[in-house]
Amino acid sequence: MIAVQEEDFNVAELYQALLVANKTGAVAMFVGLVREFSDLAPEDCAFELEHYPGMTEHNLQSIVDDAKSRWALQEVCVVHRVGRLSVNDQIVFVGVSSSHRAEAFQACDFIMDYLKSRAAFWKKETQGDHAQWVEANEKDSASLDRWS
Repeated sequence: MIAVQEEDFNVAELYQALLVANKTGAVAMFVGLVREFSDLAPEDCAFELEHYPGMTEHNLQSIVDDAKSRWALQEVCVVHRVGRLSVNDQIVFVGVSSSHRAEAFQACDFIMDYLKSRAAFWKKETQGDHAQWVEANEKDSASLDRWS
C-alpha cells in the first residue's frame, strides 16, 4: 500500500495490514514526526509539504519495487502526509513484513533512505512571519551510497 494524504494515519491499523496469516515472522516500522526546528514556540511554527500528484506515488512505487527485488518481503506500506503539519504531528510511516527480522530492518531502512532523497516532496518551514523552503540534505544523499 502506498498513500500520499493530508489526513493523519493510524499506526495500529497500518501494522495490522502488514501481517500475513501464519507467515509473518517480522515487522519493522518507522514513524517520522515533525520535530521542533526553531527557538519559537511550537504553535508559531509549521511545516508544509507539497508534492507532485502522480509523480510522487510513482517515485514511491519504484522505491518499494526496488526493495522487493532486494529482499523477500511480504507486505510493504508507505504513507506520507502532505499539507500543513505542526510539531509532533506524524509525517511518514514505512512498514515492511517478512519471514525474518534482518530483511525487515534492512528493507525499512532502505525505503526511508530513498524516500528522503528520491521522492518528489518539497518542504517549507514557517517560523512566525518567515518561511523558507528546505534544501536537500547532504547527509540524506550520502546515506544512499551504502545501498549501491
